[in-house]
Amino acid sequence: MFLMWEWKENTGTSVGSSTGSLSSHWCSVAYWEQRTRVGRLYPAHDPALSIFYHLPQGTGLCLDQLHANAYHRSSSAQQSRRKIGFGILLSQEDDGVWVYNRSQHPIFVHSPTLEAPGTRGLPVERVLPGYSLRVFDYERSSWMAQHGVKPDVQEGPWDPHSIRISFGKGWGPCYSRQFITSCPCWLEVLLNTHR
Repeated sequence: MFLMWEWKENTGTSVGSSTGSLSSHWCSVAYWEQRTRVGRLYPAHDPALSIFYHLPQGTGLCLDQLHANAYHRSSSAQQSRRKIGFGILLSQEDDGVWVYNRSQHPIFVHSPTLEAPGTRGLPVERVLPGYSLRVFDYERSSWMAQHGVKPDVQEGPWDPHSIRISFGKGWGPCYSRQFITSCPCWLEVLLNTHR
């Protein structure tokens, strides 16, 4: 049986270890508001990437600085953006990719490696403030690729090396929003390590 997810408290200490060269990026991050991508893809070169709204968090992806030409932001997106605050920390570690929720509100995560074999539907995990979750398991991803495992339900193209994270709003069979493209603010993390 595979380890589907793990929780560990966020202690505030530095996390992450370099598993590759810093000259190439290990992932790219796209920020979306419902069905509209805002800004360009953001490549992550360091093993840990901070993603936050407008608070001074040092280096990382500041969502407040992303703008789209001729784009009218909905009121739900504006409200959700204000709740991002300290945001999240994505960390590439030896056993996979972890997300640390540093905001004051839950985040919701979907990843191909969070799904149990034979699961029907779309598992979306809730990560409470101050907690973390291993959102991508490299070993499980390799196993899934060897066995041709694909999800039954997915909106749009399916990428076996992507993670979707929504700020404050969940989606899927247990929510009024069936697809992540109905969420006001969300991230698409495209992993580069297995391409």
